[in-house]
Amino acid sequence: MEHADEIIHARWLLPVEPADAVLRDHALAIRDGRILGIAPSPEAATLWRAPVERRLEHHLLMPGLVNAHCHAAMTLLRGLADDHALMEWLQEWIWPAEARFVGEEFVHTGTRLAIAEMLRSGTTCFSDMYFFPDVAAETVIETGIRAQIAFPILEHPTAWARTAGEYLSKGLHVRDMFKANPRLSFAFGPHAPYTNSDATLARVAVLAAELDAPVQIHLHETAGEVADSVSQHGLRPLERLERLGLLSPRLQAVHMTQISPADMRLLVRERVHVVHCPSSNLKLASGFCPTRDLLAAGVNVCIGTDGAASNNTLDLFSEARLAALVAKGGSGDPTALSAHAALRLATLAGAEALGLSERIGSLVTGKDADIIAVNLDRLGCQPVYDPHSALIYTAGAHSVTHAWVEGRILLEEGQLLSLDEQALLEAADQWRSRIQSSAQDTH
Repeated sequence: MEHADEIIHARWLLPVEPADAVLRDHALAIRDGRILGIAPSPEAATLWRAPVERRLEHHLLMPGLVNAHCHAAMTLLRGLADDHALMEWLQEWIWPAEARFVGEEFVHTGTRLAIAEMLRSGTTCFSDMYFFPDVAAETVIETGIRAQIAFPILEHPTAWARTAGEYLSKGLHVRDMFKANPRLSFAFGPHAPYTNSDATLARVAVLAAELDAPVQIHLHETAGEVADSVSQHGLRPLERLERLGLLSPRLQAVHMTQISPADMRLLVRERVHVVHCPSSNLKLASGFCPTRDLLAAGVNVCIGTDGAASNNTLDLFSEARLAALVAKGGSGDPTALSAHAALRLATLAGAEALGLSERIGSLVTGKDADIIAVNLDRLGCQPVYDPHSALIYTAGAHSVTHAWVEGRILLEEGQLLSLDEQALLEAADQWRSRIQSSAQDTH
């Protein structure tokens, strides 16, 4: 018998790998933060001994969700400026509010609020693109979750940096400070082609290649963005990035609602990852990411929530459900994105996009124990014929009861263990009062 730190028994286990597998009445053993093994529950007693043995008889065990794109601290701007077009939303509401309020305290509180929401809804890893990435990194370490920090790069000044060169130097310094932490990874985060010059984007391409580091960028988000790029540069944004050397398997292209046949060929040839943000795209009327066509062409597609200011939640189960429905409705094909395929987008595909698939995204022996448990013993989930279907179409975030990251339990029976929920609620209300008063004066 082998020693384990914890053994978890569950009614169902969805490993994601192999595809469509459903293991009934199985146990998973954790040791030193990793998955020691998976076996039928009756055999567990002959294989492992552990000081903690947990029996979740009505639950499903699965990999933690991977939110491949968000702006975590923007939870404090949730609902501030709804029902506006993208550029009006940014230029008249979000950027002015950020200019006035964003600082270390804002980012610390907003990121903690986001992490609490994500853990409660099953996300154990997220990619964050926002100002003061050092504060975000410290908050990730403090709360126990996992994250990719895509430090922002723009040409215009903000509270964090004044020039593109300063964004880059400060971002690389943050990377050097925290890169040894196993729950943190780092990416370049040029905001968008329209907020970065050719010189800056070319420099990002060179640095990313030298460091073998990912690059995350908002790309082809709206038809207007593409039209403006053609007018100003004579190239579609994706073509411009190709010319500047940014297209590669390191690139995480967020949104991609406007894809021509030539764009598709570039995405396939360069093995670019696409991060689909269905709620944000719909709410801002940006368009529809053609997930069925991308997947059929072999492009890795994953899911992000975007920020709470444009979604307005960080619930990745809702995003996976919406992604499936939009793929079906947009293509006229009810088989366009199955429940299992949608689940893969929210787990293993996200891990692949972030360069973390050897460690997370599926329940495989040797991988890190980033795991969630979902209670399907609820009226709205019954009867359960197919656990994949129950997860994507009925269960949702409210059914998540437990979450582990590197084998450390962060959510137990729906209770956060590394965050003070009441203190967060009070802090969020204080920020609401400050921001709302300013917004009313301005508008």
